[in-house]
Amino acid sequence: MKPAKRPLELSFRLAWYMLKNRMQGRQRFPLVTMLEPLEMCNLACVGCGRIREYQPFLDKMMPVEVALNAVKESGAPIVSVAGGEPTIHPQIDQIINRLIEQKYFVYCCTNGLLLDRMVQKIPPSKYFCWVIHMDGMEEKHDESVDRKGVFQKAVQGIEMAVDRGYRVCTNTTVFKNSDVADLHQMFRFVSELGVEGSMISPGYDFKDAPDPDLFLSRRESRAIFKDLLNPAKIEGMKFYNNPLYLNFLQGQREYQCTAWSNPTYTVMGWRKPCYLLADEHVDHVEELYDPKLWEEQYGVGRDPRCANCMMHCGFESATIFQAVVTPKDWVTLIKSGAAHKGGITAA
Repeated sequence: MKPAKRPLELSFRLAWYMLKNRMQGRQRFPLVTMLEPLEMCNLACVGCGRIREYQPFLDKMMPVEVALNAVKESGAPIVSVAGGEPTIHPQIDQIINRLIEQKYFVYCCTNGLLLDRMVQKIPPSKYFCWVIHMDGMEEKHDESVDRKGVFQKAVQGIEMAVDRGYRVCTNTTVFKNSDVADLHQMFRFVSELGVEGSMISPGYDFKDAPDPDLFLSRRESRAIFKDLLNPAKIEGMKFYNNPLYLNFLQGQREYQCTAWSNPTYTVMGWRKPCYLLADEHVDHVEELYDPKLWEEQYGVGRDPRCANCMMHCGFESATIFQAVVTPKDWVTLIKSGAAHKGGITAA
């Protein structure tokens, strides 16, 4: 079976959605709803702070209607379902299938361990994509997730999903101990398996992560991504991120964080201010768009926790908002989305 591709409808709907919001005078609005229906996980990855941050609430499962209402409140056309490991949620198939019925574009971020069960419950759709975590080839990936055998299970999941007609992409977090040659090998490998592309981003320095020495400074991120994205080395690889964000990772562009465009809803409510920082949880998504938060409190140069952040949840959306007022960049995004080479999804 020919691998599924990202539908053109995604690019056009997102473009129209942004234009409509701009015409209504909105300066801040979501592009992607980050939905975390649970924080429990069946792995304890060395670069993740989530399960430790939410330790007292790991048994909480978000009800289906609560999840759907949060997505509706946000209003973004794209939903990224994460966690925790979302496939553990006993009603995750109901949540995802209901969102697909409503024609949201849904990305489910998973380690792939339970994918064989999930394909029995969630049918392939142009509105749905599996996002499978891959941090390198077998040795490096299993080291990153702190368990042997996970790489092989993830590969089996990719092969099975592609064969069944699902849209599939991968998600890679880059750390200090990442090996560029190993990543290149992995990107070629998954491209040959038929994935739409690989999402890449440096890791964020979660205070609760077990190994704080893993995380890159901004200077270190630029250096490793210049090597990783060297045009002479990436033939045969497909990246899902949009090309403006890939330029940003290499230090070729500068942007101010727009993490408000990726509001995150968890079992505790909306994370405030963003996907990475939770100084509090609030009841209404509109509280995340307060100008004072982003003009006075958070972002590079305002909060020291933001100093080294270059993650796609804050900066890929920034490339899109800047492109709206830069015609040349907007054309670049539209072309890349239409060619299925790089997204304007910020997912």
